Amino acid sequence: MDDLIGKNSTTLEIVMRALDVMTLIIAGELASAIHFSSPVVQTTQIHTTLLYLCSFLAFAVFEKMGIYRTWRGRKPSKMIFNIGLSWALTLMTGLIFSFLIHRSGEVSRLWLFYWFLLGTLSVVTVRWLIHAVFRHFRKNGLNQKRVVIVGYGAVGQEMHRRAKTQNWYGYEVLAIYPEDRTVASTGQPGVKILTSIRDLPEFVESNHVDEIWIALSVNSVIEPQQLQYLLRNALVDIRWVPDTFSIRILSSEIGDFLGFPAVDLNRPVSSGLSGTAKDIFDKLFAMAVLIVLAPLFAVIAIKIKKNSPGPVFFKQYRHGLNGKLFSVYKFRTMKLHAENAVLTGPLRQATKNDDRVTPFGKFMRRTSLDELPQFINVLLGDMSIVGPRPHALQHNDLYKDQMDLYMLRHRVKPGITGWAQIHGLRGETDTLDKMAQRVQFDLYYIRHWSFWMDVRIIVWTALKGWTGNSAY
Repeated sequence: MDDLIGKNSTTLEIVMRALDVMTLIIAGELASAIHFSSPVVQTTQIHTTLLYLCSFLAFAVFEKMGIYRTWRGRKPSKMIFNIGLSWALTLMTGLIFSFLIHRSGEVSRLWLFYWFLLGTLSVVTVRWLIHAVFRHFRKNGLNQKRVVIVGYGAVGQEMHRRAKTQNWYGYEVLAIYPEDRTVASTGQPGVKILTSIRDLPEFVESNHVDEIWIALSVNSVIEPQQLQYLLRNALVDIRWVPDTFSIRILSSEIGDFLGFPAVDLNRPVSSGLSGTAKDIFDKLFAMAVLIVLAPLFAVIAIKIKKNSPGPVFFKQYRHGLNGKLFSVYKFRTMKLHAENAVLTGPLRQATKNDDRVTPFGKFMRRTSLDELPQFINVLLGDMSIVGPRPHALQHNDLYKDQMDLYMLRHRVKPGITGWAQIHGLRGETDTLDKMAQRVQFDLYYIRHWSFWMDVRIIVWTALKGWTGNSAY
């Protein structure tokens, strides 16, 4: 089976391309039946022209967009996206053609839309069925690719583990070259351990190896030039997988920079277009909250004034996005001189039964009503609805040298509520362990952020609030 598929890969690609053309023609006819309630030939001539033009044009466009390259070991979501994009470009080309021959006014846009949806769905379905057949072969030991892993650190071991557990990809690891000689003593059943890098070319040739995966650690003693020289005659696929495990900070996304492949280590998930969407949502949400809660703000302001002399709001500097200083707003909960001491005095958090806190202030702290003015900070762009809570400047000075990655919390905007807070990690952080636990949750949020994660945190906060024994 391995030789049969390998020797006929070109024929298989042509068959798949022809199958895609037939699938798109059928999808176009279905779209016509839905929209026109008749076959395409019974509609205006331009629809028949576009049906065959775009379908056969996809024969070439899909190939240029990499649709027919092997997707073994790649994410299905990326394949689906590429198919949808390729088909959209093909239909757009057909629409431009109809414009050039002055027939675009006769084209039904709704028919094109139906055809786009049905065409994408049909091609994806056909591709899924074909892949299901190959996955079945691979799970049963057929259509396998023989692999050698060079470098057996964290990355190499993880790749080996995935090749074994995700056997539908069809990779068989024949040998490994571990730089750490202690790996040899652990034993890898059925896998040869190469003791010298110089044995690699001979092993690849004599064992009909299909691919070499290079997963050397960042402190590898093997020179790239040496490895390049050894593999100069190896007529197999060679993949280099950067060791991002040992130097991972926030992310390990590989992109393009000045024409070179580059690994972004310190870029949050919520940056770029996603970050813009998050900012827009934050400001709209904050504006709505401030409008709805305006009467409550007035009542709280009156109660604060009656409870103790002094201003309604309390302002204090915090580190924001990328360490930029901003003034965070809160309702004042302490006596006036006590609040001033917090601004300029030594580090001292509020504790249980703290005599600096006013009676109404205790209620606000327990219910987190004192945090509501921070929606103003969100509207000003200093904060987000969801994010790591901003700590006092003294805390940052104290913990940044005691805890690894502590300051990475400031790679995103601080939030009114956060992943740590809905898990009960709020209030006094009087020990290093308490702060370390909070930071661990904050970094988890930054690394795994999604819009739906934000929604979940907001809903959880709205339903259960931040009340609890640690809030005082």
